[in-house]
Amino acid sequence: MNSVRNRLRVRHLAAASVVAVGVVLSCAPASAFIVFDPRNYAENVLSAARALEQIQNQVTSLQNEAQMLINQAKNLTSLPASLLGQIEGNFSQMKDLLGQADKLAYSVQDIESQFKSTYENFGSDLSSRQLVDGARDRWETSVSAFEHALKVGAVAVDNIEGTREQTSTAVDASQSAVGILQATQAGNQLLAVQARQVADLTAMMAAQGRAAALESARQAAAQEQAREQFSRFMVGKTYSPSSVRMFHD
Repeated sequence: MNSVRNRLRVRHLAAASVVAVGVVLSCAPASAFIVFDPRNYAENVLSAARALEQIQNQVTSLQNEAQMLINQAKNLTSLPASLLGQIEGNFSQMKDLLGQADKLAYSVQDIESQFKSTYENFGSDLSSRQLVDGARDRWETSVSAFEHALKVGAVAVDNIEGTREQTSTAVDASQSAVGILQATQAGNQLLAVQARQVADLTAMMAAQGRAAALESARQAAAQEQAREQFSRFMVGKTYSPSSVRMFHD
């Protein structure tokens, strides 16, 4: 729009110049007459206007290219704040806590072998003392599992405040991002915070489920052990009667 206005302005000036030159020439005396070609002058003025318009177009093009380079630089600018270290620390804290599970841990192989020996073996080859020790071991395992579940839940609750702060930081970084890269990195960090929160909930549910399963297994094992001990009592395998004095003379 500006270039069209400039072109019309130059053309008006050129036409006015031609008219003015014609008036001057008509009023000048014969002795002062100077040879002047109005058409050539007008063409020169128009040529200069076209050259000026081309220069303006080139300047505009260079400005657009410079702005494009500035935008590209912004899009390649990395996010100054990073929450990955904090998120990794939270992951490591929960992982270390899960690794501290006593007795029956979260390993499939260990569970299979330990479960058979602790919760399924009540054969006749075990003595009464071994049966009692097994019952005590199962009780200690259940108590330890409940304690472990409480610790995991406590860590998950402690991480709630950290999750809020990290989420707020990631959202602020996303809203103030100057380019695509910063916005993408902020979004990725926000997803990482959510993934860590989901991992905390998964760990807490796993710990609670483990404690509940061990307690149910303990109760089932106690019933089976009670049957075995009652059967031994009835057949008199390990029971030998003896006289008992209830009162003293």
